[in-house]
Amino acid sequence: MSSGALERDAPAVNRPAGLDRRQVHAVAACYFVASFAALGLPPYLTQVLPTLGDREGRWAGVLYIVPTVFSALGAPLWGRLADRFGRKRLLLRAQLGLTASFLLAGAADSLAAFTVALVLQGFLGGTFAATNGYLGAALRGFELSRALTLMQGSARASLVAAPILVGALSPWIAPHRQYLLMAVLPLAAAALLAFLPEPEQPHRTAATTASAPAPVTLLRLLYLFEFVFVFATIVSFPYLIALVEQRLPGVSGTVSGVLFALPHLVYLLTAGRVHRMFRHRPRSGLFAAFALVALGLAGHGAAHSLPAFVLTRAVLGAGLTLGLVCLSVLAAAAAEGRAPGRMFGTLELVSKGGAVAAGAAAALVNGAFGPTAPVLAGTAAAALAATLVLLTRWSPR
Repeated sequence: MSSGALERDAPAVNRPAGLDRRQVHAVAACYFVASFAALGLPPYLTQVLPTLGDREGRWAGVLYIVPTVFSALGAPLWGRLADRFGRKRLLLRAQLGLTASFLLAGAADSLAAFTVALVLQGFLGGTFAATNGYLGAALRGFELSRALTLMQGSARASLVAAPILVGALSPWIAPHRQYLLMAVLPLAAAALLAFLPEPEQPHRTAATTASAPAPVTLLRLLYLFEFVFVFATIVSFPYLIALVEQRLPGVSGTVSGVLFALPHLVYLLTAGRVHRMFRHRPRSGLFAAFALVALGLAGHGAAHSLPAFVLTRAVLGAGLTLGLVCLSVLAAAAAEGRAPGRMFGTLELVSKGGAVAAGAAAALVNGAFGPTAPVLAGTAAAALAATLVLLTRWSPR
């Protein structure tokens, strides 16, 4: 997703006073570098763990979710502290926490030490809630949903670039030691964020000030769909590289990384246009998103060639894009009249809860049925969610 594609969607007037365009882009850049190692290295846990004593990588599914578990546990606390003491301070804390945890992970020489580093990565990091809380304090409505879409684009850009780079560097630097290299990125992000202001709420008209917070029903639906969407998409991540290597013997690490990144590349190329098309109809977009995710994941079960994998990953990318954009629209609507730190902290708790459930389910079904089973579990979850969207009556306005 090019930033220009999103910018063309913005009206020329009524820009919020809290953050200007350049500052939003700076926040997105910081989110990108923070996400690079946190999202790009875990797919290679099956290669990291044998160097730490787990020769068959059996703990990959569990360790994949360890940062997620502790990020979920810490997110509500950090969100409340951000509302009380300042969003910028808590965002800086998250970046510095990632720096320290990456250094510990790269230096770990045992499975126990590596696990402790991942625990600290989750609890001390939490850049998702910190970044979105920072933006939610300054932006509202369309501007906020557009910024949230841009932040997701930053994370997707990391997921496109990081697996490819990690795979390409693997012959020279083991993925385990690449954590040391990646620690520079959140440290650089913290340095950049230090120059940004503490955001202020944009000017509100009398009518806006008198308006009540968004309905609780909308907030609950946001949490529900966020949980299921994260579960359905994440459940295939931990063992995707293993599935590709099983189906395509002799495939290079670079090709595996490209296949992993392909859905996120689809997001980058299309998210701006999708945001324009579905910002007023997120319900239709969510139904299509879950349907496409189910179709794409089901295709993984039948894919035995490189073109088949490319096609199924592209379909999954279309569903991923629709889902993330529409969930950003719902989050912006639900944030109206609420403390952004607390709301986005709770949203991260829900999101990470979905990822934890996905990682646990992936480890369970992979151990019992092999690397095809996680994608089929995601298919079932997405199909059920698509049905739920059809049966639920709600309005985002």
